[in-house]
Amino acid sequence: MVEWWLAWFTTLAAAALGWFWHWHVENHARKHGAQRIEDLLESARHEADVIRREAESKAREILHESRQTFDGECRERRARLDTLEDQYHERIVRLEQKAQVLDDKEERLLSRQRELKSETENLLSRNLEFDELMREQAQRLEEISGMTSEEARKQMLRNIEDEVRAESATLFRHLQQEARSRAKQEAQKIITYAIERYAAETVQEVTTCTVQLPSEEMKGRIIGKEGRNIRSIESETGVNVMIDDTPQVVVLSGYDPMRREIARISLSRLIQDGRIHPASIEETVAKVRQEVDETVRKAGEDAIYELGLKAMHPEVVHTLGRLKFRQSYSQNVLNHSIEMAHLMAGMAAELGLNLEIAKRIGLLHDIGKALTHEVEGSHALIGAELIEKHGESPIVVNAVAAHHKEVEPESVYAHLATAADAITAARPGARNENTHQYLKRLGDLEAIANGFEGVSRTYAIQAGRELRVIVEPEVINDDQAMELAREISARLEKEVQFPGQVKVTVIRETRSVEYAR
Repeated sequence: MVEWWLAWFTTLAAAALGWFWHWHVENHARKHGAQRIEDLLESARHEADVIRREAESKAREILHESRQTFDGECRERRARLDTLEDQYHERIVRLEQKAQVLDDKEERLLSRQRELKSETENLLSRNLEFDELMREQAQRLEEISGMTSEEARKQMLRNIEDEVRAESATLFRHLQQEARSRAKQEAQKIITYAIERYAAETVQEVTTCTVQLPSEEMKGRIIGKEGRNIRSIESETGVNVMIDDTPQVVVLSGYDPMRREIARISLSRLIQDGRIHPASIEETVAKVRQEVDETVRKAGEDAIYELGLKAMHPEVVHTLGRLKFRQSYSQNVLNHSIEMAHLMAGMAAELGLNLEIAKRIGLLHDIGKALTHEVEGSHALIGAELIEKHGESPIVVNAVAAHHKEVEPESVYAHLATAADAITAARPGARNENTHQYLKRLGDLEAIANGFEGVSRTYAIQAGRELRVIVEPEVINDDQAMELAREISARLEKEVQFPGQVKVTVIRETRSVEYAR
């Protein structure tokens, strides 16, 4: 029991001791915390006073700076306002001065208008008086001349028209003579320079359609058994083989020059080889055709390379090479085209034109002759269509089409092409012309001139290079003679084809004959 009470008392004492310790600690902590809080509050109050004093000082500084800045801006704005006010006053003064000047001018204009009005009224009155005097004068003139004013006016106009026509004809003749003289000198200079730069050979290339045989026995071998060899040759080449009594010669006849050349080379090789039968003929002709085709292509490329031109379409190059086997009046067409390209380049250089375009036109102008046996039409138009299809420029196409005046020339290059073609065709030794064509051309020249009114006789002289026209002096006067020469020239250019140029000379003379007895 004592132990129980002792245990209880011990427990109670421990509890009381714990409570007392807790109270003591709490009370001590409360006192210590309050003191701490007081210290913190005092410290905070002190820091707050310091911050407040610093803020007030900073605010006073900022306020002071703001006042200084504001005062400076106010002074600047006040100065600008003073300047603007001065400028405004100056402008007002100038405007007042201008207004005064305008008022003075307006006053002078009004005064001038009044003067002009007065002068206009005076002029109107004078015009009325002048019209009255003119009517009186016209009536007097009508009474004196016996003609009305309308008749007199018509007569005066006729007189003036006759005088002006005579003066204009004289002036026109003078200007035309001067222009022809200058143009002739310049043209001669340009053509001379062009010809000096390029001198072509005058020896003509003559090709034949004959093949020499080693013996007369070879004719029989060419004919073959029952004519099978000659038929095979004609079938493969497309030409006619004519064997006659001419010793050791076989004649090849065909319109296409390339076919004739293929046949000539093939027959020459067959004769040299000695084996002449349908199989060898077919093989030889096929091989020669390839070789000639390569020759044609190379001839076209060589021509382009010689002239230093840019690349052309392969079809154009091949067609150009075919001109190597084409002759025109015994003149090789490819050589003629190269010569014309050089001449056009020379003339283009003198005129400051594009040499590339001039050379292309000269080289391609007769390319249509390689196709005239295949396509119907003029070689100029055929050639123009071909090169247009393969990308040549419009200037080149038009010049090729117009070099025989079949279409209207659109550039100076077209006129150069016509001139250069005439030079290369008309130079000595360039072309041959048979007697019938020569006589026909002379007859056409004389017939055209005889068709004009007032023409008495005509004579084509100097191989058709000059046409002399004798007129009746009673019908044609000097001015009309000059006009007649121009009309005949235009008619010849339109209706007659001729190389070079034709000089038209109109002769008018009046002979007075008297006899002394």
